[in-house]
Amino acid sequence: MVLESVLVYPDPPPPLLAQTLDLAGYPWKACANASVATAAEPADGWTGAVIVADDDPEGALMMCRSLRKRDNALEPLLLLITGAQLAELELREDLFDDFCLSPFHPRELETRLRHLFWRTGRGTRPEIVEYGDLVLNLETYQAALDDRPLDLTIMEYELLKFFATHPGKAFTREQLLSRVWGYEYYGGARTVDVHVRRLRAKLGEEHANLIQTVRSVGYRFGQSRLR
Repeated sequence: MVLESVLVYPDPPPPLLAQTLDLAGYPWKACANASVATAAEPADGWTGAVIVADDDPEGALMMCRSLRKRDNALEPLLLLITGAQLAELELREDLFDDFCLSPFHPRELETRLRHLFWRTGRGTRPEIVEYGDLVLNLETYQAALDDRPLDLTIMEYELLKFFATHPGKAFTREQLLSRVWGYEYYGGARTVDVHVRRLRAKLGEEHANLIQTVRSVGYRFGQSRLR
């Protein structure tokens, strides 16, 4: 089953939350209150909710309460809270399925969401390619490194995806041209060099060496196995 849409509160949501959901490939819709959530509900219903309680904990818990009281009680429900709010949750555990401390790390939030959706059978994780701190979403064509979105062109993304799915292997420029651009592409080897140079620049100085030049051959990405 593929996720239909995740309800997010409040509207607008924190930028990092929106970015994390987008990169992870979870369709979502921000709602300011329960009435908006009801009006905007997809035909197949919400598949879950992420409620942020940082700035307005009472409003967030009110939203949770409204979602739980529905005829078809919404689950799973993940609550984002600050450490100072932990003590307030002891008597309200029926209002959410899991919580995550804010400020959160995107990897932790994504892991918790993936576990919740798997546990409740409400959806599956989009196809993701990971290499160390590099993450590529194959459904949304988004990429991030160290939780920093990478602004890539389509062919830069395709080249990086090919590299990341074949780590440790050396490829000639001609092989890369045929495998990434396709046999019908008549560009020369310089096309590969230009895209590699741009990719290295966008990966940043710290990670530029992920794409290594193999003398008299071509290029190799990372290692065959991360240590």
